[in-house]
Amino acid sequence: MGIIIDRNTRTIVWGITGTQGSFHTKLMLEYGTKIVAGVTPGKGGTQVLNVPVYDTGEEAQEKHSANAAIIFVPAPFAADATLEALENGIKTIVIITEHIPIKDAINIMARAKETNATIIGPNTPGIITPGESKLGIMPAHIFKPGKVGMVSRSGTLTYEVAASLTRKNLGQSTCLGLGGDPITGLNFIDALKMFEKDEHTEAMVLIGEIGGNLEELAAKHISEAKYPKPVVAFVAGRSAPPGKRMGHAGAIVMGKAGTAESKIEALKKAGVKVAEKPGDIAELINV
Repeated sequence: MGIIIDRNTRTIVWGITGTQGSFHTKLMLEYGTKIVAGVTPGKGGTQVLNVPVYDTGEEAQEKHSANAAIIFVPAPFAADATLEALENGIKTIVIITEHIPIKDAINIMARAKETNATIIGPNTPGIITPGESKLGIMPAHIFKPGKVGMVSRSGTLTYEVAASLTRKNLGQSTCLGLGGDPITGLNFIDALKMFEKDEHTEAMVLIGEIGGNLEELAAKHISEAKYPKPVVAFVAGRSAPPGKRMGHAGAIVMGKAGTAESKIEALKKAGVKVAEKPGDIAELINV
């Protein structure tokens, strides 16, 4: 059992007939994820990899009773797809799409809050509970079941760190990508609280990056809540120049706020071990 998803999670794929949607649906099915339906307006009645496709989320949900959704819909239409999933009672939604307009993202998060739903992303590699299920685009072969929970703002670094944990035979309980857009559903604190209750997780890895104050807030929470599990962190972007966006829409330093230094300092103050480079993380974990 993982946090958020497990082998019984039933998923609808929005945008299943697109290049990305069909490609990653194949990989998710191969991993054992239960994909029960797809939604693409105008493609109802067709199939993708033996998965039935519907014109609307309402029809798909009526026939298949899903509890999760994954969104592969282009940015201008991704908000509508997500809102459709929320309106049809889906409580876990992974949004792979990046660069969703900020106004749309704010609207999505407000609606998710009202309906008590969990949004992962946008601009996320998704979530994987190794050996159980994956909802996302991560390369599954580098993950293996284990005791380390991972929460990350960077997809590529997630894979690098997961691979090093796998090489050290530590494995992962669940790996979760928060997403690289300026506004995302889950944050580090939300994830830390979920992992705290997870009996399969014995240690935590946080992968942060420049921009925003998510890491500083996480450090405050770890310190004030006396977080019971050991936490190791890495913050990308130490040499980033102020005012330049680095990779992700959310990775931008404005003045003193959002620098790697301020994040690292806050985490260290909270008793978190901070790795100099991603490869050091596995060495710093004690489980």
